[in-house]
Amino acid sequence: MRDGFIKVGAATPKVRVADPAYNREQLVKAAREAAGRGVKLLVFPELSMTAYTCGDLFGQEILVRAAREELARFAAETEALDMLMFVGLPWAQDGKLYNVAAAVKGGRVLGLVPKLNLPNYGEFYEARNFEPGCEDVIDADWEGEKIPMGSRLLFVCREMPALQVAAEICEDLWVACPPSTEHAQAGATVIVNCSASDETTGKSAYRRELVGGQSARLVCGYIYANAGDGESSQDLVFGGHDIIAEDGRILAESPRFETGLWTADLDLGRLEGERRRMSTFRIRGRERYCPVEFSLKMEETRLERSFDPAPFVPHDAADRERRCEEILSIQAMGLKKRLEHTGCRDAVVGISGGLDSTLALLVTARAFDLLEIPRSRIHAITMPCFGTTDRTYQNACRMTEKLGASLAEVDIREAVTLHFRDIGHDMAVHDVTYENSQARERTQVLMDVANQVNGMVIGTGDMSELALGWATYNGDHMSMYGVNASVPKTLVRHLVRYYADTCGEEELRLVLLDVLDTPVSPELLPPEDGAISQKTEDLVGPYELHDFFLYHILRCGSRPSKIFRMALLAFEGQYDREVILKWLKVFYRRFFSQHFKRSCLPDGPKVGSVAVSPRGDLRMPSDAASSLWMAEVEKLS
Repeated sequence: MRDGFIKVGAATPKVRVADPAYNREQLVKAAREAAGRGVKLLVFPELSMTAYTCGDLFGQEILVRAAREELARFAAETEALDMLMFVGLPWAQDGKLYNVAAAVKGGRVLGLVPKLNLPNYGEFYEARNFEPGCEDVIDADWEGEKIPMGSRLLFVCREMPALQVAAEICEDLWVACPPSTEHAQAGATVIVNCSASDETTGKSAYRRELVGGQSARLVCGYIYANAGDGESSQDLVFGGHDIIAEDGRILAESPRFETGLWTADLDLGRLEGERRRMSTFRIRGRERYCPVEFSLKMEETRLERSFDPAPFVPHDAADRERRCEEILSIQAMGLKKRLEHTGCRDAVVGISGGLDSTLALLVTARAFDLLEIPRSRIHAITMPCFGTTDRTYQNACRMTEKLGASLAEVDIREAVTLHFRDIGHDMAVHDVTYENSQARERTQVLMDVANQVNGMVIGTGDMSELALGWATYNGDHMSMYGVNASVPKTLVRHLVRYYADTCGEEELRLVLLDVLDTPVSPELLPPEDGAISQKTEDLVGPYELHDFFLYHILRCGSRPSKIFRMALLAFEGQYDREVILKWLKVFYRRFFSQHFKRSCLPDGPKVGSVAVSPRGDLRMPSDAASSLWMAEVEKLS
C-alpha cells in the first residue's frame, strides 16, 4: 500500500438461485483467493448471497433469514482475511425488505448500504419485492449490536486515509443523478457497485462507458461486480462483466460469460493529486455522512499494474493518428490566430534539419494554408556554423523546397568568430560560451530578418527541452510565438512521422523519415568525420525517461520515490536501476534550477493536459528550493 497503491478486486462466483449456503461457500472461496493475491478491497455482485433472480421467493421469510444467517457465517469464515468486502443480500428492516450491500471486515458487518433506485421497467420488477433504500443513516440490528444502514456511509481506512469507500447498487449508477456523485463530493475516493445487469445486444459497451465515464467525472476508483453464471435463465442471461476503472481508465475488465476474480491496482495518490489540481472538484456535504472506520495492515502492494513508458503517446495506431491530427490542428490554429491578430503575412523559421525545427516548419505551412497565404512567404533560414553536418543541412534545404517555402542561407561562422575576438574567447575552448554564442547569433539573425520582412519568428523549442532548461537563454529560448512549447519530445517524433505518412509527397516523405533517423543534436560542436559529435541524449539523458518523469511530476503530482518505482516497472529490460536514478536526479536538478527560462516564455498553444507555460499550468517561483525532492532522490541510491 506504499505510494498510495491498493489492490482491489471484483468477483463473480457461480451461484445457485435461492441457495444461500452454497453461495456463501463460493463467496468464501473467492474471498480467500483474493486475499492470497493481496486484494484489500473486494466487491461481489448484487444479491450474491441468494442470487438476483429469486423473484417472488424474496417474499419467503425462510430465504431472507437464511441469507442473513449465511452472512454471519461468511463474516466468521473470513475473519482472518485483511480485506474489506461488499456482499449483496436481501435485508428485512422495520417490516420492509431492502436490497443491500453489506460491508464485512474482520468477522464483523460494518454497515449496510441499501439500493436507492429500484428499476421497475422492461425486464425488471424490483419494486414488487423491495423497498427503496434510505439515504440518511439509521440503526439496524445485527448479532446483538447496532450497525449503520443507509446510502450515506463512508468506510474510512485508519491506516490509509486516502482510502474512503462508498457504495451504490446496480441501477443507482444508471439514473440521472447517481448516489456516487454525492459520495465522491463527500470524500469517497473509491466507489463500489454490487450489480446484476443482464446482457442484451450492445449493453456491455454502454456499461463499460458508464463505469469509465463515472470514474472520470468523480476522479475516483470504481469497482463494478456483476452477476453472472448460475442466475436463472428463465427470461434473462447474466454475463458477469466485472469492471475496475480509475479516473476514466479501465484497469481491468472480465470477459463476458465467465466467472472468476479480476484484480487491479488503484493509485489513490494519483486520484488525490488530481482532485487537488481541479479547483472545481469540491468536498461538500460530508457532514451528512456517517464515517465507519476500518483497519488494514500496511503491506507492500505487489503491483500487477502496468505503467506506460510513453504517457504522452497513444499506443493504438488509430488513436495516435487522431491525436497527431488534433495536435497539428491546435498548433496551426494558434499560429493562424496570432498571424491574423498582428497582421503578419510573413513568418521566419530557423531550419536546422532537426526534429523541432521540422515540426515548426510543418505547422507554419499548415497555418499559411488556412490563411490562404502563399507558402513562399515562409522564410526558412538555415544558418550553418561550426557543428553543422551535411546531412542536416541537406535535409533542411530539401524539406524547405518540397514545402514551397522560401529558403535563405546565412552562414554565421564569420560573425561568431568576430564575436569571440570581441569578447576575448579562445575558439579552441568548446565550452558553454562557445555553444551559446552560436545559438544567440542565430536568434539575432532570425529576429532581424523578421524585421526586414515585417514578419514573425516562429519558435521551435519543445516542452521537454523547456522542462530541462535545455535551451540557450535569449537564444533558441526566444521567439515571437512558440508552436512547439507544449509538445513533448516523444510526441514530436510521432507528429513528424504522421505528417510524412499523410503528406502524399514521396520526396518530402523521404526527407522527413531521414530527419526522424537523425540523432537529436543542437550541432554546436564540430563534427567528427563529418558526423554529428554532440548527441543531446548522451548529455542530458533519454527523452523518453524525462518525458515519463515530467508527466508524473506535473500531471499526477507524484513524489520522487513513487516515480522511480513506476519507472523501474515501465522501463524494465530497457534501463537499469542506476541509469534511471541518474537521469531522475538530473531531471529534478535541472527542472528547479532552470525555471527562470520558463518564467519568460513566448506565447504558444497548449495541446495537452501537461504544459509548462508560466501563464497557465506551471506558476512556479524561479528560486524554489529543490532540497526536499533531491533529498528523497538521494535516499533511493
